[in-house]
Amino acid sequence: MDETPDLSAAGSARRRFLLDAGALTGSIAAAPYLGSASTTADAAEGTAVEMPGTPPPPVNRVVLDVNGREYDLVLDSRVTLLDALREHLGLTGTKKGCDRGQCGACTVLMNGRRINACLMLAAAAGGERIVTVEGLKRGATLHPVQRAFVERDAFQCGYCTSGQICSAVALIDEARAGAVSAATPDVRAPGPVELGDDEIRERMSGNLCRCGAYVNIVAAVRDAAAQRA
Repeated sequence: MDETPDLSAAGSARRRFLLDAGALTGSIAAAPYLGSASTTADAAEGTAVEMPGTPPPPVNRVVLDVNGREYDLVLDSRVTLLDALREHLGLTGTKKGCDRGQCGACTVLMNGRRINACLMLAAAAGGERIVTVEGLKRGATLHPVQRAFVERDAFQCGYCTSGQICSAVALIDEARAGAVSAATPDVRAPGPVELGDDEIRERMSGNLCRCGAYVNIVAAVRDAAAQRA
């Protein structure tokens, strides 16, 4: 009688054992990371997540002056001005792009100067005068920069447009006040700075347009600047 063992059956059983053991080990190793991924997702959606045994995050009472109206809010101390505008005030014209201060989509005006709302905590903006893209027009009348962007078709997808417009409004006022840039031919010359194309490109360099509508954006800013002058 042939007593040769069935090696194929033994090999199949060994492979099944290794696969089952590997799956179990992988599940155990991944469990902490699956929990942290869920926590990260909740945080990205603005949901307050409290780990067991940890105190709740501190909150602040913040009074924001936005577009001429005061808002009395109680916010997690980590909430940025961008998230306060979008998630708590419903002013979604201000866009969240990179959330790192690199693209300019979240540009708003604070006391007449442009800032990246994603880089400022809402608590730090309390008492300051904030203007978003929604606050630029007067009733049904568009701001000259908004109108120039429409007339020049200075956008494609439109996601960066609100930040582009707010930045353009500020830079026109900056140039009129005599603020120079790296493109200014003579930084010692007094008075307003003429906004040629090079000046506009330099001053708008912090606002990125992934669609590449830069030619029309420059033209729109130039038209608005000429109208303001």
